[in-house]
Amino acid sequence: MTELSNQTCVPCSGKLPPATAEEIEVFKTQVPEWDIVTENKELHLQRTYKFPDFKTALAFTQSVGEIAEQEGHHPALLTEWGKVTVTWWTHAIKGLHQNDFIMAAKTDHLMNSMK
Repeated sequence: MTELSNQTCVPCSGKLPPATAEEIEVFKTQVPEWDIVTENKELHLQRTYKFPDFKTALAFTQSVGEIAEQEGHHPALLTEWGKVTVTWWTHAIKGLHQNDFIMAAKTDHLMNSMK
């Protein structure tokens, strides 16, 4: 399988099916530090990143926003002093799609490049 961080999101009109349990299991191996959470009866991918201060957390938030805009797929971002919580899911299908795992991998890659 091609690394998720090297893939590009496909446009989602809401007509694509959510990822199956089997697909989620396979994709999850490439983003092991992400949690699968249920919010409003929908599966989401979520991870909290730690930072030494607010300024660095804010810079990371901005960078995540930039890659989200490039891919046309946007997360929920909660920026706090010393941490950023990123949540990916596909709004149009009310659940998880391969795009969410691609973006989680890209977010991890971004974090690794900031170290």
